[in-house]
Amino acid sequence: MPADRPPIDPRGPRFGAGVTAVLLLVDLFLALTGAGVAAVVLLAAICAVFAWGAFAGIGRHPYGALFRRFVRPRLAPPAELEEAAPPTFAQGVGFVITLLGVVAGLLGATGLLAVLAALAFVAAFLNSVFGYCLGCRAYVLLLRARIIRPA
Repeated sequence: MPADRPPIDPRGPRFGAGVTAVLLLVDLFLALTGAGVAAVVLLAAICAVFAWGAFAGIGRHPYGALFRRFVRPRLAPPAELEEAAPPTFAQGVGFVITLLGVVAGLLGATGLLAVLAALAFVAAFLNSVFGYCLGCRAYVLLLRARIIRPA
């Protein structure tokens, strides 16, 4: 693992994915019930948090800070740590999807916003409930195809 990115507790990103899934479900409800402005504002906030995780790194993610402060002290130490690059890449994928949703909402395409929020919700749900990170899997596939280089 790169020295500049220390390994992380894999339960941290799962915790963040759970928070994100709940917020995306609320956003999807807002978009489908005609509260388009509220849906755009909430999705923009979610997008900003994804940007933070993608550009500052998963180790500096706001939900990760909440996890480290309030949740991790109540848990046993993790069985193993994981590399930070795949979840950081996944944050970038979430950023792009939610950014497209925000743009769609600003253009009045609330239906497209709802579809993109639903896609992001499915990914966050899979990570939080089953520990299956779609963005992390995409990272590994892109590494194997030599489309991206290790972080």
